[in-house]
Amino acid sequence: MLRISWTAKKTNDTVLEEAHTTRLLISKIRKCQATFFGHVMRREKLENLVTSGMLEGKRSRGKQREKLIEGLTDWLKAGKSLEAIEATKDRKKWRTMIANAVKQGT
Repeated sequence: MLRISWTAKKTNDTVLEEAHTTRLLISKIRKCQATFFGHVMRREKLENLVTSGMLEGKRSRGKQREKLIEGLTDWLKAGKSLEAIEATKDRKKWRTMIANAVKQGT
């Protein structure tokens, strides 16, 4: 399409700029994660506790994995994870947060 040789030393970002497009897959994945997270957090079940990381017990050794809530709050620019959890209670507010994050394309 752009007739870029495979031997050309161009980064993915420069090719995307030349094609006048953005990366859509990551934002689609984040949107699906956020809608699922909102669905789970509105239910007061075991999934809610597991997803929010409120379970008691010992941590495993080594570098701790990034929690789903931490990744989503960074993407949504919600500030603290507690603010994101509270926002899930109001479905309209949660959907507007997701829509704004998708528009920004981050």
